[in-house]
Amino acid sequence: MSERTTTAGGAGAAAFAVAASVGIVHGMFSLYWALGGTWLLATVGSRMVEQFADARGALALVGIVKLVAAAAPLVLALRGWPVRRPARAVCWTGAAVLVVWGGAGAVAAQLVLAGAVAPDGGVDRAGMIGHAWIWDPMFVLWGVALAVGLTRTRRRRTNPGARR
Repeated sequence: MSERTTTAGGAGAAAFAVAASVGIVHGMFSLYWALGGTWLLATVGSRMVEQFADARGALALVGIVKLVAAAAPLVLALRGWPVRRPARAVCWTGAAVLVVWGGAGAVAAQLVLAGAVAPDGGVDRAGMIGHAWIWDPMFVLWGVALAVGLTRTRRRRTNPGARR
């Protein structure tokens, strides 16, 4: 039995490209806000806006980390996965964190918007809408697309004598 590696062509490359695109959009918004932009800022919630009001450098760092995390899997896949096991393990971990974090945030925001959960201190409606319909679903999409890309480019054991 031998191993066959599915390359980053076709569906694998497309999934990595979707993941990279969504992550880059996420990261670019963080950088935009770090530079003082305000478009869609209310959709992250007033608490987050206050938290980063005097920490734009930290927000810029968050944006840069998102950009690297978004682009790295696509670049690594196109290069044939140098240091394959550790790189893919980090990517799988990232995919899981993105899906769980984004999914939990989106569901929680939806529950608040539906009135099923009443947070202490009231509801920041713009922030809840942003988390329910924009930012957290983008995390989920990013993570799912990354997982699809990883699945489509995994090594598969094949039997050289078997029919194809």
